[in-house]
Amino acid sequence: MQSETRYIFVTGGVMSGLGKGVVSSSIAKLLQLSNQKVSCVKIDPYLNYDAGTMNPIAHGEVFVTEDGGECDMDIGNYERFLNQNIPRTHNITTAQIYSSVIEAERHGEYLGACVQIIPHVTDAIKDRIRDIAKSENLDVLVVECGGTVGDIESLPFLEALRQMRLEDGSDNVIFVHVTLAPSLDVVGEQKTKPTQHSVQELRRIGIQPDLMAVRCSRPLETSAKRKISLFSNVSEKDVFSCHDVESILMVPQMLYDQGIVDVIFKKFGKVGLVNTSTNWDKWNAIVNSFVSVKDQVKIAMVGKYVKLADSYVSVNHALKHAGAKIGRNVTIDWIDSEELNGNMDKLLQYNGIIVPGGFGERGAEGIIRTANFAREKNIPYLGICFGFQLAAVAFGRYVCGLPSANSTEINPDTPDPVIDLLPEQKFIENKGGSLRLGANEIKVEDNTLGFKIYKSGTIIKRHRHRYEFNQKYLELFNTKGLQFSGYSDNKKRMEILEIPNHAFYLGIQFHPEFGSRPGYPEESFEAFIRAASNA
Repeated sequence: MQSETRYIFVTGGVMSGLGKGVVSSSIAKLLQLSNQKVSCVKIDPYLNYDAGTMNPIAHGEVFVTEDGGECDMDIGNYERFLNQNIPRTHNITTAQIYSSVIEAERHGEYLGACVQIIPHVTDAIKDRIRDIAKSENLDVLVVECGGTVGDIESLPFLEALRQMRLEDGSDNVIFVHVTLAPSLDVVGEQKTKPTQHSVQELRRIGIQPDLMAVRCSRPLETSAKRKISLFSNVSEKDVFSCHDVESILMVPQMLYDQGIVDVIFKKFGKVGLVNTSTNWDKWNAIVNSFVSVKDQVKIAMVGKYVKLADSYVSVNHALKHAGAKIGRNVTIDWIDSEELNGNMDKLLQYNGIIVPGGFGERGAEGIIRTANFAREKNIPYLGICFGFQLAAVAFGRYVCGLPSANSTEINPDTPDPVIDLLPEQKFIENKGGSLRLGANEIKVEDNTLGFKIYKSGTIIKRHRHRYEFNQKYLELFNTKGLQFSGYSDNKKRMEILEIPNHAFYLGIQFHPEFGSRPGYPEESFEAFIRAASNA
């Protein structure tokens, strides 16, 4: 029998970057720990169809789902907190909604009606959300509405959510509003006026929040909570402090201690909850592994988009997951590859070097020199996607006697295209959604570092790339000591490279960071941090 799904809609006010994704993930985790079948949806009001063509410096990381979606990085938050895969359909954008409405109109599905924002666009939004809940038979679906209340782009989505409360009833829909209570250094008092104005804006468009999640640097003071309650028409017990903590994994416990689970279940009319202490024991053991580590391992992350840490958020998390698993505090220094060309010796102070994914010519020479420096100095090296490709270029230049070796992405006229465009990409014109995306099966050779790491001859990993190793150079590279230990598509594509007898030198064409979870680090990251800890 189809269960009745209840909805929690998370909105944000005052400013972007308050942590709606962490609040949404934490609420979902609490419900999961309470034995509810739960998932999350992220609404992105921008006009891009998906996040695939967006600049990671401006927007943050593009998270790739198992089924090949290029999504907002909050989808990664949901996967890591819930330890479950989230499908691409869970990232809803304005372009996707409008495209579906226009296509329906072209097919005559509106029977000649004048197509409008209300009801046609809002109906499409509601249908998309309800289809997810129904198809996955969820107890609760947490829906995070991106942007800030008051943004014109968000209005159709907020209107659709308002309608869902009206149609499904207040017993089945909860609105959580995430806002800010800043503290001015001059007075030290937590200011509530930004929150008051944000709630006023939300109520102006017809939504009364049920719960308030208030971001602040220190625990929300009683006087501030009382004032927020008074001016937002929300009970004091429904105003929750979301203050700074050592790890975002501690946020579920913070909210639980303030009684948010009881409040949610009472609003939903659920009673007689089962004992979930076993679930909490497992989760707390994972959280404690992150806050109890002491021994430090220093990692240099050399990349193109280091000006914004969110550009590589999944890599950052994967390194931390690995460190927590083996009892190491991983400290990461983000180093712009463009600034490394003449000063490679600064990398000697690190226990390991990682090069994450990227695209384009800028900063590539610095990465090539970095890959070669790690090889020469026997420093543990992990190269992901672009880091795999440019490690191959470096080996071609400095070991195989191919001084002009390059990727055709960087130099289309290179005489030695060690890295070249995938054959099926040569006639593709559209950039969006056209890369090799999502999970692919990879075969791993016995008696290799790759097999030692994964302990299996077959693995499934997520990809996001347009270029690959040119197999015309395979025999030369093997002869010179570079081993390709993983491949896919009946050996058409090389997936893992390694250098035997090196402290740790691994290049991987796939993106392992997207599969790493707290308590369950991805294997290559764990092996890399272990090697760096022994360096």
